[in-house]
Amino acid sequence: MDSLSIPYAICLLLLLTICVCANGNSNSFNVLSYGASGDGRTDDSSAFSKAWSDTCKATSNPTLVIPQGKQFLVRQTIFAGPCKSSTIQVQLSGTILAPDGPDQWKSTDLSTWLAFQGVNGLRIYGKGTMDGRGKGWWDRSCKYHPGQKGCITLAPTSLKFFNCNDIKMKDISFHNSPQIHVLLLGTQNVDLGFLNIQSPGTSPNTDGIHLQFATNVSIHDSNIAAGDDCVSIGDKTFNINITDINCGPGHGVSIGSLGMGGVSAQVENINVKRVNFRETTNGARIKTWQTGRGIVQGVTFSNLNFTAVENPIIIDQYYCYRPSACKQTKTGVHIRTVSYSELIGTSKTEVAINLNCSNVVPCTGITLDNIRLASATREIGQLTSSCNHAYGVNRGTVQPESCL
Repeated sequence: MDSLSIPYAICLLLLLTICVCANGNSNSFNVLSYGASGDGRTDDSSAFSKAWSDTCKATSNPTLVIPQGKQFLVRQTIFAGPCKSSTIQVQLSGTILAPDGPDQWKSTDLSTWLAFQGVNGLRIYGKGTMDGRGKGWWDRSCKYHPGQKGCITLAPTSLKFFNCNDIKMKDISFHNSPQIHVLLLGTQNVDLGFLNIQSPGTSPNTDGIHLQFATNVSIHDSNIAAGDDCVSIGDKTFNINITDINCGPGHGVSIGSLGMGGVSAQVENINVKRVNFRETTNGARIKTWQTGRGIVQGVTFSNLNFTAVENPIIIDQYYCYRPSACKQTKTGVHIRTVSYSELIGTSKTEVAINLNCSNVVPCTGITLDNIRLASATREIGQLTSSCNHAYGVNRGTVQPESCL
C-alpha cells in the first residue's frame, strides 16, 4: 500500500464508523436518528416512516428501535412490506401515542392507527406501550348515543397485521384503543404472548384481540381487560390456541359472530385452555346469525375458571342486533364437536349453561365433562341449564344438572 492510500483508508474507516454509530450498529435504525423528538407533542410520523423504510430495505436481520423513556406522537402509519430480510425486528421500548380523539384525527380512513402490511418474519418486543387515547372516540360512540348527529360508528384499531406471516409479539402493552386493540387479518403462524391489554369495561367495541382469516395462531400468557371480547374469533379461522389468559372486564372469549348477511362461515380446531374469567358478561361463547350458513367444529374449552360471570357457557345461534336479520330462515351455521371440560366457578345469572342452538341446524356432538358452577350471589339461588336443539353427552359431574 502506498503512502497516499493509508490516510484515505483511515478516513474511509472513520466515515463508516460514524455512520454505524449514528444508529448504534449497521442493522439498527433508531427513530431518533430520523428526526423523532419523543416529547409526546411533536408529530413523529415522518421519522417513523423513514426509519421503517430503511429497516425494511436492510438485508440482514435489521431492527427498528423505538427507545425507552420517550413518548412518540404518531399519526396513522402503514408499515408496508415485503422487506428484504427474512426477519424484521421492532424493539418497542418507549411509548407510542395516537392522536388524542377524533378532533385530532387527520386521515379520512378511520379504521386504522398503525398497521403492518405484507411483512413476514416480524418480531416485536421490548416492554413498550401503544396508547390509543380512545376516550374521545368512546364519548361520541353511536353505541352510547344512538341516533345522535355526529356520533361515531367506526374508530381506529390500534395495531393491525394484514397478510403477514410468521409473526411474534411479546411483552407489549396496549392501552385504551379507540376500538379493537390488535387485529389479525389474513395471517398465518402467529405467536402473541405476555401482552397487557387494558381498557375500561365501558369502552365500546374495544376487543382485545380479533382474528379473521387467520391460521395457526397462539395467544398465551396475557392479561386482557376490554369493553368487548377479550379474544374474538371471526370467520375462516383454523388451528387457534388460546392459553393462560386473564380476561376481565370484557365479554369473554367468543367465536363469532358468524354468518351475518347469509355468509357461509368456516371455523375449525379452536382450543381455549386455562383462562380465568373475572366479572365478564360471557365466558366461553359461540354466537351466530340466523341467516348464516357453514360450520363451526372441533372446539375445546378446558380448564376454565369463572368468577361472577354472567353467562359462563353460552351458544347463541339467534344473535341479532339488526331486525332485518332476525327473521326465521331455512339456513343456519352447523355447530358440532364442541367440548367443555373441567370448568369451575360462579355465575351471576340463573342459567349458567345456555345452549340455544338453531332449530334448522341443531348443535351436535356437544360434550359437558366435569362442570362445577355455583351461584355468585344468594339472590339467584339454584342454577339451571337450558338447551334448545342441542345434542351430545355428559361425563363426570355436571352442575347445574345438564339439559343435554
